[in-house]
Amino acid sequence: MRVSTKGRYGLRAMVDLAEHEEGKAIPIREISERQNISEQYLEQLFATLRKSELVKSVRGAHGGYMLNHEPEDISVADIITTLEGPIAPVDCVIEEDFCNYIDKCVIHGLWEELAEAINGVIENMTLADLRDKAIKEKKREEKANKEKIEAK
Repeated sequence: MRVSTKGRYGLRAMVDLAEHEEGKAIPIREISERQNISEQYLEQLFATLRKSELVKSVRGAHGGYMLNHEPEDISVADIITTLEGPIAPVDCVIEEDFCNYIDKCVIHGLWEELAEAINGVIENMTLADLRDKAIKEKKREEKANKEKIEAK
């Protein structure tokens, strides 16, 4: 199971939106520049996120995208499953009709436990958690750069 660029870039864009929104719409262009993701690709991702009501679009001169819910109320699972679909290590965990060996398969329980563990992590981590980590990391980088300059 791999999270594709849709899931990775979509999650990065949502963290960026949560970090910079401050009550006003953020243009795709700004997210694109900060995250180094093409505007066209972000438009596709945000269209999907908008359909699932995770974000809302604002038209006009000061248009762009805003979160439709508080970052604390959006889980990583909400974002990834919207963009990727169900997260599972193998197909038989998602649809049991996928394999006619499922009743005799000793490994199926392992796949179910692994899916539950992965989903437990992403369901319990919120966009606010990731936003806060991003802010903390930027502060750490700024401090390290300042110390480096002062040492010269």
